[in-house]
Amino acid sequence: MSFRALVLTQGADRKVSGSIETLDDTRLPAGDVTVAVEYSTLNYKDGLVLTSGGGLVKTWPHVGGIDFAGTVEASDNPAFKPGDKVVLNGWRVGELHWGGYATRARVKGDWLVKLPAALSTRRAMAIGTAGYTSMLCVMALEKHGVRPQSGEVLVTGAAGGVGSVAVAILARLGYQVVAATGRPQEGDYLKGLGAATILDRKELTEAPDRPLLSERYAGVVDTVSGVMFARALAQVKYGGAAAVCGLAAGPSFPGSILPFILRGVSVYGIDSVMLPKAPREEAWKRLGSDLPLDKLDSTVSEAGLGELMGLAPKILKGEIRGRVVVDVNK
Repeated sequence: MSFRALVLTQGADRKVSGSIETLDDTRLPAGDVTVAVEYSTLNYKDGLVLTSGGGLVKTWPHVGGIDFAGTVEASDNPAFKPGDKVVLNGWRVGELHWGGYATRARVKGDWLVKLPAALSTRRAMAIGTAGYTSMLCVMALEKHGVRPQSGEVLVTGAAGGVGSVAVAILARLGYQVVAATGRPQEGDYLKGLGAATILDRKELTEAPDRPLLSERYAGVVDTVSGVMFARALAQVKYGGAAAVCGLAAGPSFPGSILPFILRGVSVYGIDSVMLPKAPREEAWKRLGSDLPLDKLDSTVSEAGLGELMGLAPKILKGEIRGRVVVDVNK
């Protein structure tokens, strides 16, 4: 048997090139479950792999795609049987292990989650790692005790993949969402997802001139880091919390310890890659019930495997709105 894949190679200049090839099943990596992939998606990390490798890929040629959803074809794992609809996020798939930019994948069954009945494979990839991470952020704020009545919740990078889904989930749950974006033309889009207030990113791009600013936000979902997170953190209310999941502006921020010790603010680091199975399953269950699917559909554009090399630089520049679903059979 054979399968179709976007095969990546890295040249001497460290630039990555890709071509769609037909490969024999013997090329599939080790694993105890084989999945007929139907859809994948495009995340920031995928953009890194598709353009430079991002230091994430150790062996070439490579098949990227950190997410996929499809149907189990064969299984030596007792938890899965042929015909099961499954989704995969993380576990270094698409980095160290061949990923979802192919019509077939072979992985460890322990990495898979059965899809909730409410979600099709296409919608699962409209959610993808970005939306799954958004749900983890919301769950962290809920666990901390941030409730709709607690006050406004700020989402940075709101027009991106993680931000868009976070806005939709929070609004569905009754929170007053402040959506911060550097693309003011996306205001109507974000209000359509449920944002109560659109905040121009410029208001968060100056480092705070003092460690504590006026209290405003009960919670923050931060996808950006850098100066934006520092300024947001300085405005979190006493006892509030921030869920931090992205570093589009870099891994450091010019912040202060004072919000933590004078306002009792907590910061939750959100990892979607190596998270154990139980919270993964809980997040996907919640996505099936708490994410407004009509709003999700409004965030989606679709692409085939042949379009990914052109889209990768755009997602790294923050030029992609919402979510890109990749139909691997196109």
